[in-house]
Amino acid sequence: MNFFEQQRQAKRRTVLLVILMFFAVLSLILVSCVLMTIPVEDGNGKVLLDLELDWRLFSIVSAVVISIVLLASLAKHSELSAGGKVIARRLGGRLINHSAQTLEERRLLNVVEEMALASGTVVPSVYLLPDLGINAFAAGLTPQDAVIGVTQGAINLLTREELQGVIAHEFSHIYNGDMRLNTRLVAIVHGILVLGLTGSYILRGMDNVRKTPAERSRFVALPMLIGFVLCVVGLAGTFFGNLIKAAIGRQREFLADATAVQYTRNPQSIAGALKKIGGYPLGASINSAHAAEFSHLYFGSGTSSMGDDLMASHPDLSERIRRVDAEWDGTFTKIAAPVQPHTETVPATPVTDAFSGVPTDAMAVLYDVNALQGSIETIGTPQSAHLDQARKMLQDIAQPLKTAAHSPEGAQAIVYGLLLSRLPSLQAVQLDLLQSEIDDKVFNTLNLLREPLSTLNPGLRLPLIDLAIPCLKELGKKPVAAMKRNLNLLVEADNETELLEWTLLRIIERNVEGPAPVQFKFGLFQCAEELMVLLHALTRAGQENPQAAAQALENAWNGLPFEQPQEVRPELEDLTGLESAIKRLRHLMPEERPALLDAMTRCVLHDGVITVAEAELFRALADLLDCPLPPLLATGQVHDARTQTTAAA
Repeated sequence: MNFFEQQRQAKRRTVLLVILMFFAVLSLILVSCVLMTIPVEDGNGKVLLDLELDWRLFSIVSAVVISIVLLASLAKHSELSAGGKVIARRLGGRLINHSAQTLEERRLLNVVEEMALASGTVVPSVYLLPDLGINAFAAGLTPQDAVIGVTQGAINLLTREELQGVIAHEFSHIYNGDMRLNTRLVAIVHGILVLGLTGSYILRGMDNVRKTPAERSRFVALPMLIGFVLCVVGLAGTFFGNLIKAAIGRQREFLADATAVQYTRNPQSIAGALKKIGGYPLGASINSAHAAEFSHLYFGSGTSSMGDDLMASHPDLSERIRRVDAEWDGTFTKIAAPVQPHTETVPATPVTDAFSGVPTDAMAVLYDVNALQGSIETIGTPQSAHLDQARKMLQDIAQPLKTAAHSPEGAQAIVYGLLLSRLPSLQAVQLDLLQSEIDDKVFNTLNLLREPLSTLNPGLRLPLIDLAIPCLKELGKKPVAAMKRNLNLLVEADNETELLEWTLLRIIERNVEGPAPVQFKFGLFQCAEELMVLLHALTRAGQENPQAAAQALENAWNGLPFEQPQEVRPELEDLTGLESAIKRLRHLMPEERPALLDAMTRCVLHDGVITVAEAELFRALADLLDCPLPPLLATGQVHDARTQTTAAA
């Protein structure tokens, strides 16, 4: 199933979630009404409260229940809008993107970076949880604010291949739309569960009321009844909350396991991790006080639940293993006892000591014409060939650049350095502008990185930005605003903004600050003018000859089922207009996006070659349009990836 079909499925699951929530709230209202009609007597048998079920009582109870659920859900959703880091920190996670302290932590970060580059997206923030169980999760509302959380037990006990399978599983959740839905589910279930918490609070408060026994019985009868009802309803809320989790998530775990096998081309990677969970005394346990709240996010069932068959948020472990390893003999991998965290630390390498030369193949190359189509076919489902390509990309990025990308100062220096002109005179002007605006440490790091950046293969610029994004996200709002001003200073130093410069700025802005919400509401024919603007930009970037550019545009439009606009509004003919066009195109329905990418592909392939600059621009624009494009492969790799995709289908 391709990326765009998964987006449609995610939309349907969102509708299902709304329906399930409606029935859950309705059930809570009915349970509350029934309980409210139970007569309340004092110790002498005198009836203190005897309510009859009628429309007035039903309306009051409905208003109270709905208000509590909605307010609690909205409050939790507002809290989670800051991104997956909220959940990771609530579970006790520690960010390791710029502070990996041990060999195991470095290995984990390297695996995540490989998977991100293979997927054509920025590297997510990585959090290490202190728990000794084997577990992991992905959390966030968008790929830009996603985090990957992994337990200490996982990095200590899993091999690199097994850890890679677990991370591939979590990336599947990110790009199949599961992560966003699961994070929203946290807010909805919290709204349902908060009724019980409210009841407990009322009962504790009434217990402390200082009255005589007679006064107390009259004064607290109704509040005590409401508190008791809400506590009982809270039990029902727990039931419905777990039921919704199970209904939404269990089948998605099978899909994520299968996708992990497709990513790694190694069924034993994910199966090996699952077998170790089954044979380990601590299993996949997470001991945080908030563990149950996020149980449906985990790779393995991090908490125990009653009624496993009906209420479990995860499928049975044995069934998951058999789906990826049909020959499994039913034996789990025994691990005798919990392990303690490794204490061997790895000192950070200063940028000044990290120089190890630059890649020998730093010259731009031409890609095979099949490479672009091959990447489009694997959007959201990168293959093992893309993982191999990502590994090579990481190897080809000079060590000082990789070291710098893992520190806030170095990450800023990298994005500044990527916008420095190759003309010495203009670069000197840019550096003079920067020196008075940025911190001395950042400026000194930039000077150290100018040499490796000047010889960086153009095809590695986007991957390098991807590596730097997690550290840029850790900057505060004011430093980010200052960085954006400084980047614009560099771009405008020559009084001319190039398309690629503008695109890099938008990518940094979008991934650091987060994208605007998307509503899937347009067909491509409704965005014909905006499509024209985008294709014009591609032709100008790839064709120096105006006649060839016009032919490329005509070739791009020939495959579309609607007519080309005769003219474009004047306000859309510059880079500001391109930004407006991309903002509208982001609201395309998922099923319309393949046609958009096909038109862009025909535009780029008109002359039969793809330069590194064209490929970089195409991938950057695709990223802005929420279509993460895996890296372009060599001819042999393209065939191999297509074979895998066909076999998986």
